[in-house]
Amino acid sequence: MQAAIQLIGEVGPAGFTLREVARRAAVSHNAPYRHFQDKEELLAAVATQGFHGLTEAMLNAVRQQSDSVERLKLAGLAYVEFALRRPEHFTVMFDAPVSRSKDSDFAQSGEQAFATLLNLVTTCQQEGRLPSGDPLSFALLAWSMVHGVAKLATAGRLPSNSRTDVLKFARFVIDQSLPTSEPPSMAGQ
Repeated sequence: MQAAIQLIGEVGPAGFTLREVARRAAVSHNAPYRHFQDKEELLAAVATQGFHGLTEAMLNAVRQQSDSVERLKLAGLAYVEFALRRPEHFTVMFDAPVSRSKDSDFAQSGEQAFATLLNLVTTCQQEGRLPSGDPLSFALLAWSMVHGVAKLATAGRLPSNSRTDVLKFARFVIDQSLPTSEPPSMAGQ
């Protein structure tokens, strides 16, 4: 897996071959086939690993925060940070040709990551911090925002590629785009 991730970082998923992974891992060219049926299966394993890491990053980011909107924002920032920290995984998760079968580990790990976001949105709505409505639409809005920033950043398309500047921009996008409301007032209680 480590040799595959390194190779993806250098040539991307399109230039990726199992023979080159084997060479870099210093094993026979048939050795990867003992673990993976084909290139697509190895890429799916890398993507699955990435989705698990993304879910963990989002959950860790929100663990110490009690404000529901801030939790949603921190999860978004964790998404962008994950993309910056693990661009190889991020590329494979969203750009590589892998099987999208509903019962695959890849699909399930992606659904788990999205469910984390959807739960954060639902909590904001239940607390009156996001407008009522279809939580799926708000989750897709939030995902689109941070995914766009992450893709621009990992492709080097933002004016600055410094981690600090990218995260500052991501926070700006999140703050300006979410239709949040102030927390309910504690006055008169």
